[in-house]
Amino acid sequence: MSRIVRAAAIQISPVLGDDGLGTARKVCQAIRDAAEKSVKLAVFPETFVPYYPYFSFIQPAFCFGGEHLELYERAVVIPGPVTDMVAEAARDTGMVVVLGVNERDFGTLYNTQIIFDATGEILLKRRKITPTYHERMVWGQGDGAGLKVVDSAAGRIGALACWEHYNPLARYALMTQHEEIHCAQFPGSLVGQIFADQMEVTIRHHALESGCFVVNATGWLTEEQITEIARDPALEGPLRGGCFTAIVSPEGKLLGTPLTEGEGMVIADLDFALITKRKRMMDSVGHYARPELLSLLQDRRPARTVHYVGEHGAVEPIGPSNDEAKL
Repeated sequence: MSRIVRAAAIQISPVLGDDGLGTARKVCQAIRDAAEKSVKLAVFPETFVPYYPYFSFIQPAFCFGGEHLELYERAVVIPGPVTDMVAEAARDTGMVVVLGVNERDFGTLYNTQIIFDATGEILLKRRKITPTYHERMVWGQGDGAGLKVVDSAAGRIGALACWEHYNPLARYALMTQHEEIHCAQFPGSLVGQIFADQMEVTIRHHALESGCFVVNATGWLTEEQITEIARDPALEGPLRGGCFTAIVSPEGKLLGTPLTEGEGMVIADLDFALITKRKRMMDSVGHYARPELLSLLQDRRPARTVHYVGEHGAVEPIGPSNDEAKL
């Protein structure tokens, strides 16, 4: 009998202007709401906690220092209060949760994706390898250590954020690990309809190429939030549209109706028999691959800024980073 997992791509708006925990509380409530619908996998938008740095898209860098510092104060330390809250909700509902956060590691912020298992355990914490365009003024770069697929209660899960999907080698790194469910996250409420159109093409293509399900979540800004963030009516336009919360089958078919505005969930039952059906025809990392002609080299070593030579001449890291020390 084929395995079936009920998944939800969740589109909601963040909580702005509080201590940074309001959005996390909203995430936990959404997890519990999804559990009432028998959902076993929930995916939230890119850097949803405490909020995506929309300010960096509409303001020149020298103008958004104050907003950037506020984001530092509200950012997520891993582990910490936010991850404890979400882990508890995942554990209480028996749900796998994929959450995007602004992670703070001492003096640097990162675009980070966290995968919580149904037990509440953090299975993976990965950082976006290359922040896009304006985001480079906000976040540091991730490394290849996070390009991993993990076994969870919902299946083998991989995750990428936003335009990482335009890095074919990053996608291929996950494909070679036989992901069954790919969790994609985009900010939403950005750029306009063209962003939503591009997003649809991107996630449907990955589903076809990888032979996996794709669960994609985008964020949503209310009109009041757009006004608050823009502070100038002339800057409000770029903060509308660009939402495409959806679930795609391994055959590239949209499961359910995508959500392009407002808050809500796209829910679908993922029948894993479709993975075999697709890969029987085309397995891009198996019988359809030509490794003697084309192959991928992935460096999984965590990036370190300082090393020292030990007593016996061995080169070792000088100490763990903040996240390594606490995990």
